[in-house]
Amino acid sequence: MILNQSKTQRFENLLERVRNETYPEPLSELHTAITIKMIDEFLNKHPLAEDKKILDVGCGQGVALEYFKSKGFSPIGITLNNEDLSVCKQKGYEVYEMDQSFLDFNDEEFDLIWCRHCLEHSIFPYLTLIEFFRVLKRKGYLYIEVPAPDTSCKHQTNQNHYSVLNKSMWEELIKRTGFDILVVNNIEFKVVAGADIYWTFIQQKP
Repeated sequence: MILNQSKTQRFENLLERVRNETYPEPLSELHTAITIKMIDEFLNKHPLAEDKKILDVGCGQGVALEYFKSKGFSPIGITLNNEDLSVCKQKGYEVYEMDQSFLDFNDEEFDLIWCRHCLEHSIFPYLTLIEFFRVLKRKGYLYIEVPAPDTSCKHQTNQNHYSVLNKSMWEELIKRTGFDILVVNNIEFKVVAGADIYWTFIQQKP
């Protein structure tokens, strides 16, 4: 039997399915606090001039965009969720509807890629990391924050979490992409369900 859909059609159907499984990211006190804390920690160790280009991957409704802007930067955001896109545009941010694995940016365009709680939404994270590497300038930085699997929050069961990997696997994928990993840390806290953990990775393109 010959399939009645081409490989391209089947792949496009998969991408459309993933797009339809996105959900908006309304503001959260917890996530806002962590975002601000981690941006401050990053910039204290790796200061950036105000003319440097920042890409916020999976920008939600603009928490990081707002904070980067308050620091004098002009960040750009991407999201696949229409509601988040609309909210960010209403706030005056430069945001595009774009898949993190297929970035419509030039090679070596950004000095920092901020990817907080988005990489776990990729159905092929290695490809996504390769795209990050491509659009990042030499000596540019990549910040990644992802949830750990099998905590009280059971992040692996989230509607469109496709890649809730363990820490060592994330490190391997990052290194295979070509990045030099500078820092790996845990963010540990408690929620109503119990103890939870996020992992943070800071790396640099050689």
